[in-house]
Amino acid sequence: MSAQLIVGAILVLLAVVIIARTVNVIQQGYQGIVKRLGEFHSVRQPGVTFLVPLLDSMMLVDIRETPRTGDKQEVITRDNVTVSVNATIFSQVVDPKLALFSVSNYFIAIDQLSRTTLRAIFGGMSLDEALSQRERINAQLQQQMESVTDKWGIRINRIEIVDITPPQTILNALALQKQADQEKRALILKSEGQQQSAINIADGQRQAQIKTAEGDRQSAILRAEGARQAAILEAEGRAQAVTTVYKAITDANPNPTLVSILQLDTLSKFAASENAKLIVPVETAGLLGAAQALRSVLDGVPSSGKS
Repeated sequence: MSAQLIVGAILVLLAVVIIARTVNVIQQGYQGIVKRLGEFHSVRQPGVTFLVPLLDSMMLVDIRETPRTGDKQEVITRDNVTVSVNATIFSQVVDPKLALFSVSNYFIAIDQLSRTTLRAIFGGMSLDEALSQRERINAQLQQQMESVTDKWGIRINRIEIVDITPPQTILNALALQKQADQEKRALILKSEGQQQSAINIADGQRQAQIKTAEGDRQSAILRAEGARQAAILEAEGRAQAVTTVYKAITDANPNPTLVSILQLDTLSKFAASENAKLIVPVETAGLLGAAQALRSVLDGVPSSGKS
């Protein structure tokens, strides 16, 4: 009875093993490579798959994009400067059959290929180019690696240079150069600012002088115009006064006696002035004669009244 139990247990265990090896579940993001008696048989997609017990074996291959950051390595640039470089490679299996059977270990192969390619690319570049042209390095790395990994069923989606570290002496020299460049730019900007300030001040002074000259010119023109108008008005006033006086005199029809009286009145005004000198006209004798005649007239008026 115990022998039958042992045989039954062995049969149950064997059935479980056979079922376990027959029915398999492939997760999303993976593909299964089935080998039958050691030879490639088929590629199985995600989901439930069935194998022939004791004949088939299956290996899972991750077909998702996988980033791998390599270790830092020392490379020498074209100008004989040693720098430490590492890069992150984003790769993806596109042909599981080639990835398994074309190379023994595609992870190690990609890592070693990236190292040799990095050394080759940096060896053809100067330090300044390596520090300033990372995009170019990334593109060259991807292009050169894809020409090899395509044969392995691996696609290089992109490559990113993580770090480029020159020696400390080079870093110190670069820092000094950067500082010198900044000081030079500061001096240039300062001199340009002073130059522009001087230009602005000169322009301002020139504009002010132009405005002042224009103001003086306009003022002189206005003064001259005012003086001309005043002279015209004065001349017109004098002309009107002379005309008025002349018209009044001609309308009055003056006789010589009235003219003499007016002349004497004018001489009296000269005499009443504060001038130290008295200018006597040429017609003094006539005026004196007219004064004598006027006196005789005045002396004769009362006598005629008495008679």
